[in-house]
Amino acid sequence: MTLEIITSDSLAPFHHGFFTRRGGASSGVYAGLNCGFGSTDQREVVATNRARVARAIEVETGNLVSVHQHHSADVVTVEAPFETAPKADAMVTATPGLALGILTADCQPVLFADADAHVVGAAHAGWSGAMSGVLENTIDAMIALGAKRDTIKAVIGPSISQPSYEVGQEYFERFLDEDPENARFFANGSGDKLQFDLPAYGLAKLRAAGVSAEWTRHCTYREPERFYSYRRSVHKKEADYGRLISVIRA
Repeated sequence: MTLEIITSDSLAPFHHGFFTRRGGASSGVYAGLNCGFGSTDQREVVATNRARVARAIEVETGNLVSVHQHHSADVVTVEAPFETAPKADAMVTATPGLALGILTADCQPVLFADADAHVVGAAHAGWSGAMSGVLENTIDAMIALGAKRDTIKAVIGPSISQPSYEVGQEYFERFLDEDPENARFFANGSGDKLQFDLPAYGLAKLRAAGVSAEWTRHCTYREPERFYSYRRSVHKKEADYGRLISVIRA
């Protein structure tokens, strides 16, 4: 099966893609293009999947870089491939030939580009990273490389959508503590639960930071044949889950 790659005109002319699970070598609960070394999938199979992604983006496998993600607001500036992946949740680069890869399974993968400055970025933005400022920090790191706020474009890839993201009252209160206006990102769910609109929250953060932003409008939870989903794996009582990769090449 060939790879399925979701792209956005907003990120042109940079070679990029939000990869689905289609076209990979993994099997079982990971069936497809699992690119997460953090999963318990066979390491050599994950490496095969990542090599397929690198070929699709037209870089050497070693030039497809990723970080040790830990739901932070930390951003690293990449000038060459890492010997050891640093702990961070976003990367920026202006080095031609480097490709930045972010792993997700419900959280937001966000790709950034400033075509005028030839600077790109990639961020992993779950609710905690987004609240902590990972998106704003990525923009600031791009600006430090010569990008301009009004020419940066950001695209949120496949993420869990509001109808599939049910949360408790304490979660809602945490967002209200940050800003009472955040109530607009919640809707009534079942019982005393609420539904959180993660992509809308991400879009609001990006636009408030002064950059053009859009969401591809793909829900990871609702399309099991195309996307991995941490929450769906929990609901199905599966032992683990695959990780999607989203990549942009400078």
